[in-house]
Amino acid sequence: MENQIQDEIKAHLMATSEEFRTLAAEHCQLHKQLEALEAKSHLSDQEQVEEVRIKKQKLRLKDQMNAMLARSSRPQQVA
Repeated sequence: MENQIQDEIKAHLMATSEEFRTLAAEHCQLHKQLEALEAKSHLSDQEQVEEVRIKKQKLRLKDQMNAMLARSSRPQQVA
């Protein structure tokens, strides 16, 4: 039930928030870059550094998206 609500909020943000769409697109792009690196049997030192950088960036984006989801899921306060 809670996952369904989260999915609905995420869908709403994707439809209405340019910021959320941008964060999601960047996260997806980084995910693809990470998959390409992880598909290699051996990573150079530079590729290992890039892998760590991508993982940190993905996590930062995910945190921002989750913060937006949390703000959107709170009941609105009436002043």
